[in-house]
Amino acid sequence: MSPIPLAAPYLDTSADQLSFALGLPTQEALAVTEVEIAGLTLELRLLGASHQVFAGPIRETVACLPGVTGQLPSSVAEEIGDWAYQFTARIHQYAPQEFTERATQIRQRTAGRSDALCGVFPGSPDALTALAVQQDTGIAWRTWHTYPQTRQIVATHSRLEAIETR
Repeated sequence: MSPIPLAAPYLDTSADQLSFALGLPTQEALAVTEVEIAGLTLELRLLGASHQVFAGPIRETVACLPGVTGQLPSSVAEEIGDWAYQFTARIHQYAPQEFTERATQIRQRTAGRSDALCGVFPGSPDALTALAVQQDTGIAWRTWHTYPQTRQIVATHSRLEAIETR
């Protein structure tokens, strides 16, 4: 899928406005795609405030949302039912040219894929949120949130594994 030009302005303007939550209700999405992996449906949701991913019992939200407080953690590990969930987030700061190069790489990395979404917000081709399933590692996904004003890129990685019962 090609990058989607979005008509809505993005609501988060820097990495420090993002928060992380599990279990939030469905937020209004600008674009949605579903992907089947190992018999599980992943729903990738691109929000004006960033992203949601639904996978099995997981309802991951990384966004700037009214009433949701807290900072973006560098890592989370939880067992939810018969599933082990891991989340990591990193905030990278770049010089102007390198920021543009990295944003271009994200657009290229997600282009033409049915298991990815990339939305470009008004004002800059480098203002984007992208989500992509990571096919070679089981049930996993990556996301990128770019902020041209601060030249920051937030990269997240999530993984979901069934817990084996003995």
